Amino acid sequence: MFEQWRRRRAAARVKDGDGRELKRFRWWHLLGRSLFYLRLPGDDGREMEYAVDVVHWGEQEDGEVRAHLYLDGGHRAQSKMPAAFPVPGGRIEVAMSAFGIRRCHYVANSGAEQQLTPDPRSPEGRRARLHREHPILSRCIGLVSVVLLVAGVGLNLLQALGPISEIPPVNEVTGTFTSPVLLPFWLNITLVAAAALASTERALRLRHSWLLDGAGT
Repeated sequence: MFEQWRRRRAAARVKDGDGRELKRFRWWHLLGRSLFYLRLPGDDGREMEYAVDVVHWGEQEDGEVRAHLYLDGGHRAQSKMPAAFPVPGGRIEVAMSAFGIRRCHYVANSGAEQQLTPDPRSPEGRRARLHREHPILSRCIGLVSVVLLVAGVGLNLLQALGPISEIPPVNEVTGTFTSPVLLPFWLNITLVAAAALASTERALRLRHSWLLDGAGT
């Protein structure tokens, strides 16, 4: 029932497009735009190309972050996040985190999922190319990202438990907790920055964990 309600809400957010032409991805879009593609057969058997375009920092008019759906280069629809665009045989789901695209998948009516292909010039496309051409280096970078997030979340949590335990209702149950780790301010800031970079790297691969990446938000 919750899933049906979520789909109805997503469908209500979808608005018609204005037919404008899809802009090519340029190098100056690297810090704030994502572009993905999907090819699907149409009812007449002709292959159609869908594109999902997202400007991370929001629209100039109102600051809202929207996903835009293009069909064969023409603007077909738009939606606030999270978005779910109906397409032949299923829907395209798009969602964002604080660090980038969290999800851009085609979900077939059967339940099968397929991640859309990023534009090769986009940050996600460049990260995908690195993985194809240098898989060992790519895996090492991914592992470092996880280690940085685990370390950052774990150490910050340990330090946060002390002040939390001093709250009277909590203190009555747990007593006072003294963290075995007390880091200097500059190191805590460094950990936060490293965790943000790690979450950004994971977003380029459309990886997201509510515990790790969400804690860095």
